[in-house]
Amino acid sequence: MFPISQTAIPCSVYRGGTSRGLFFHDSNLPSDEKQREQIFLSGIDAYNPSQVNGLGSGTSHTSKVIVISEPTVEGADLDYTFYQIGIGEAVVDAEGTCGNLMAAVGAYAIDEGLIKPAATEEHAVVLAFNRNIGKMIKLTVPLVGGKARVSGDYQMPGLVQPGAKFTVDILSPGGGVTEETLPLGAVTEMDAAGSVIQTSFADIVNPFVFAEARSVGVSGPETTKELSENRPLMDKLEAIRIQASIRSGMVGTEQEAKRIPSIPKVAIVLQPHDYFTSDGRMISAEEVDIVAKMVSMGKFHRTFAGSGLYNLAASALLPGTVAHQQASKSFEGKSGTFRIGHPEGVALVRAALTEDGRDVESVGLERTARLIMKGLLYVPEGY
Repeated sequence: MFPISQTAIPCSVYRGGTSRGLFFHDSNLPSDEKQREQIFLSGIDAYNPSQVNGLGSGTSHTSKVIVISEPTVEGADLDYTFYQIGIGEAVVDAEGTCGNLMAAVGAYAIDEGLIKPAATEEHAVVLAFNRNIGKMIKLTVPLVGGKARVSGDYQMPGLVQPGAKFTVDILSPGGGVTEETLPLGAVTEMDAAGSVIQTSFADIVNPFVFAEARSVGVSGPETTKELSENRPLMDKLEAIRIQASIRSGMVGTEQEAKRIPSIPKVAIVLQPHDYFTSDGRMISAEEVDIVAKMVSMGKFHRTFAGSGLYNLAASALLPGTVAHQQASKSFEGKSGTFRIGHPEGVALVRAALTEDGRDVESVGLERTARLIMKGLLYVPEGY
């Protein structure tokens, strides 16, 4: 028997893209927000850097929670809220969102019977309203026998095994946090350890700050581990992140910016060039439109966050931005499929501008997703 000193809460664990998270239905959680946060902190184990006492894995892409709730917006099948959980610190951050786990939201909706397609259907469309950014997400979910399909032949970067293809489209993705797509203009200068760095702050799905890699001392071949261990570089990028957070109006002080480490995120971009992935595969300059690496929760990401892929592709279409300056000239116009080279491969992202070319109409990409575990999460009483 389980000890009575713990409380059991229905929970599912899903992988979406290259992220993994705990999924709860709103009806199974206490209404008190503080109690909910304590469940999230305990379930992931935000307290230990290794997260050994919970279901996290000590990385930013596995320290995530999704709460599904009843729809509040016309046309939506459901609402959901994303939470980024701290690693070695009690942080529950709902300021941004996760682009990878969006695919898993669609799988959850089908698996839990929130959407009931016929057993013969091969695909179902789920319209999910993301409360974090106030945007509607269109999810096309592959099916088999009325449930989300897992097996397939779509090979996405960052995963060894292929799976069934999920299509994710975000409509009118700009300005979800700051109410503007480029709140600081196409380019703005940031002071980083005495150096003036040209950056672009783009609020598309999640707020990101983009800087040209060589301007901060990165030439390209460095591994994510080497970059994360480069303290002067990390301090410089954190200074840029904090300035962008304050200047965009997201926060009022440096202390507030430090308390919200998940956004804005910072990424460095380079023009197309030959490089090797983390597993030793060679990517040629002809295979990509841009090369990028990003920081998440104080470390360089082993791949590239889904929300960052959306943002970077759309930013590259907007004239004058750092991303536009570094992108291949073959990627021009108001729409297209953008090839982003990152540490584990190449991601293909769709992006389209509005008819006047001044804003982003939509962004989209393909992911795989699957249910890993469904059962009861045990958390200590009193949390």
